[in-house]
Amino acid sequence: MLTTVAYGLAIVLNLLCLLIGARFLLTPHAAATGYGVPATTDRAYLTIKGLRDGTYGLVGLALLAFAGPQAEAWFMLVVALLPLGDTLIVLRNGGTKAVAFGIHFATAVLILLCAGLLFAV
Repeated sequence: MLTTVAYGLAIVLNLLCLLIGARFLLTPHAAATGYGVPATTDRAYLTIKGLRDGTYGLVGLALLAFAGPQAEAWFMLVVALLPLGDTLIVLRNGGTKAVAFGIHFATAVLILLCAGLLFAV
């Protein structure tokens, strides 16, 4: 049961990274608004975010499929730094606390939970 939950959560989180990346590539300004800080800059920076998030999703899926749960757990542990950083970015750039903590910080907690489950498998 624990293995199923750990793998399932890891797969879902990695697929969500792919979806977020795709959203930033396809509708960058709407995605930036959903991120918590509306974009007024060049699309290039939003494209970079889309590629970053999509790549993390692909790397996570590849690690889970080919290297196993321990490698994925370490990856998730490191990747949790991204939404923690996103929390600070939203707070420092005029975003709401609801978005900063309700989306980004909560995501970091969920990723850390997933890492813990994968370490336990």
